Amino acid sequence: MGICYIVGAGEFGDGVLRPSEDDLVIACDGGYVHCVERGLRMDIVAGDFDSLGYVPKHPRTVRLRPEKDDTDTGWAVKEGLKRGYREFVIYGGTGGRISHTLANIALLSDLAARGCSGLMIGQKTWYRVICNGGISFDSTERGYLSVFCLGDEAKGVFEEGLKYGLRDALLTKEYPLGVSNEFIGKQSRVSVREGTLLLIREEV
Repeated sequence: MGICYIVGAGEFGDGVLRPSEDDLVIACDGGYVHCVERGLRMDIVAGDFDSLGYVPKHPRTVRLRPEKDDTDTGWAVKEGLKRGYREFVIYGGTGGRISHTLANIALLSDLAARGCSGLMIGQKTWYRVICNGGISFDSTERGYLSVFCLGDEAKGVFEEGLKYGLRDALLTKEYPLGVSNEFIGKQSRVSVREGTLLLIREEV
């Protein structure tokens, strides 16, 4: 399978989206404008369209009710999962209402709990969540890396190849021990034996 790209109504973020034939691109509500402005292919356009203010004339438009349990982005994640996708990249998921950013972080957490990969790209930042596992970075990664516990406890946390190391540490939601570490031009890795971690990379 390819990648499920989801484009929301927030800040588009850094980078260029170049979907392949195997990828799925879902524009959520105001994310439709982001896609039109960049000439991006849209496989599905979905939302209640409160942000956009009109229903797009797209052949595969799914109009969602405003009164629903899922956000538009949440619906898109579920649609990608139903179609068998295991890797998700979210653009336009930050920079607007903080409540929606937090909701999108919750979606990343759900993906990690399912054993899927989720990445949310913002302006000079990205967000990832790992659960009972780890993630490695090559030596080209730059900036600050902050690691937060998303549950009550995260046991057996390791941070290797970064400016500050952690070895078999216990992180809790009450104390931000993992804030503002730094990439230093080495291969690096963050892992957790038991628990869920939010990783936030910010440019220097």
